[in-house]
Amino acid sequence: MTESTQTRLGIATAAVPGDLGWHLGMVLRGYQTRFEDAVAEMPAGIRGFQVLSAVVHKDPPNQQALGAHLVIDRTVLTYLLDTLVDAGVVERIPDPADRRARKIIATESGRHMLVDYEHRAAAAEADLLTGMTDDEARTLRALISQLARAVHRAQPGTSPCEAMDNL
Repeated sequence: MTESTQTRLGIATAAVPGDLGWHLGMVLRGYQTRFEDAVAEMPAGIRGFQVLSAVVHKDPPNQQALGAHLVIDRTVLTYLLDTLVDAGVVERIPDPADRRARKIIATESGRHMLVDYEHRAAAAEADLLTGMTDDEARTLRALISQLARAVHRAQPGTSPCEAMDNL
C-alpha cells in the first residue's frame, strides 16, 4: 500500500505488535458475515459451498482425499455429503481405482448451483473490498494468498473452518 493510499484511508503507518491479529480478525468477521449471507440458501451453508467447490475445481480422487483437502473429519464429511446428495447437488460413485472407495462428483444441478453461488460469493467479496481500488484489491488478494499458502505449508493439518468456528 502506498503512502498516499495510507493517508487517504487514514491509516497510521507505524506497525504496532499485535495489531495484525486484530486486523485479520476484523477482516475475517466482515468476510464471514457477508459470505454466510451469500450462501445462506446453499444446502449445508458455507461447508456445502466449500465441498461443492472442491469437488468441481479440485476433482479429488475419492471421498477421503476430499476430506483431507478440506480438513474435515470423515464422520462430519459423511453427514455433510448425505445432505448434499439428498439435495441433488453431488453423488457418490465407486472410485475407478478402488471399488471400496467412493468418488464424489457434482451433478449437473450442482454445477449450475455452484456457478450461481460463486457469483454471490464474488459480490460479497467485492462488497468487503469496497473503498479499495482494483489494484489495491488485487494486491491484497495476492498477499493474503501468499500468506495463506505459507501458513498451510507450515501447518498442513490446520483447518480454516475451525478458525472461523472459533472466531
